Amino acid sequence: MFLLTLFSKMKSAIRKRVVQHEHGLYLYIVFPIAVAFLLTFIGARIINHLWPDIYIPWAGIHVHHFAYGFFVLAIAGYLALVFSGPRAKYLIALLHGLGLGLAFDEFGIWLHLNDNDPARWSYDGFLIITGTILLIITARPGVKFVKNHFPLGHKVESSRP
Repeated sequence: MFLLTLFSKMKSAIRKRVVQHEHGLYLYIVFPIAVAFLLTFIGARIINHLWPDIYIPWAGIHVHHFAYGFFVLAIAGYLALVFSGPRAKYLIALLHGLGLGLAFDEFGIWLHLNDNDPARWSYDGFLIITGTILLIITARPGVKFVKNHFPLGHKVESSRP
C-alpha cells in the first residue's frame, strides 16, 4: 500500500512540473525509473532463483525474459515519442524501468555467465549498486517529496507560494 501511495504522489509531482514547465523534471522522472528497475531486477532475480524453470512458453521455445524487456523498452520508447503529457511521462518512466529490469537481469546470458559463477554475483551487485546510485542522485527531490507527502514527525513544507 505504501508503494502505491508513493507512486501516486510521484505521479502528482511529475504532473505539476510538466504543467508548470518547472526545471528538474528529469530528476523526478529518473526516480520512478530507478525504483521500477530495482523492484523488477530484484524480483526477477528472486523468482529466477526460486523457480529457475519458470518461463512463458512461446511457440514451444524458451524465450528468456530479457527478450520481453527489449519489447517493453521498444514500446516505452515509442510511447515517449508519441505522448508528452504528465501522466504519460510518469507511466512511461515506470514502463521503462520495468523493461530495463527485465533486460538487465539476464544480461549475464549475453556474457555467458551461469547463476553459480562468481562473476554473475559481481554483475548483479554492480547493477544493484548502480540502481542505488541513481536513487541517491535523485534522493534530494525524492526525500523532499516523501517529507512533503509523508510527514513522519517532520515539519511539512508548503508547496504553495
